[in-house]
Amino acid sequence: MNGIFILAELGGAMAQRIRAVQERFDPKLAAEAPPHVTLIGSSGAGPIEPETIVEDLRRAIEPVTRRTAPITLQFRRPMRFLQREIVVLPLDPHGPMRSFHDELRASGLRYATARWPFTPHCTLSFYPQLTPQSLRQLLAVREDDPWTLDLIRVYHTHPPQPPTRLLDLPLSGGA
Repeated sequence: MNGIFILAELGGAMAQRIRAVQERFDPKLAAEAPPHVTLIGSSGAGPIEPETIVEDLRRAIEPVTRRTAPITLQFRRPMRFLQREIVVLPLDPHGPMRSFHDELRASGLRYATARWPFTPHCTLSFYPQLTPQSLRQLLAVREDDPWTLDLIRVYHTHPPQPPTRLLDLPLSGGA
């Protein structure tokens, strides 16, 4: 889809473990992007209009990231997403994560219509048809360690070209 997305990329050992799961069960997904949580562009708010220039993105988003302190998050147990062949590690859609998402959404940028309500998650498997065994193995994945969302990345996607990173912004509120 041609649009601009806001992501929280995972880092460190957790990202390596999730990447290994993706490579095992969905190599196509693993090749597309590092393990991440989509904050804007999927659920809750569709992609930002692709014609939006970087200066306008920065002007709208940076005040939100300056007000927002880093957010400590923890994945819940994996689930099959929306009764489809998608397995995700969900996050609590309320609290600081929801507030941050709502502020980004209200930043004055123009978005496509969201297809689903805000459901923050990291995707483990998206493309392949799941077998009962692969579904069981994916639902057994555990990522219990907390992690900190302290940086967002803004990408323009325009398949079949690879995504273009437009902007990185740290969450610096409360500092």
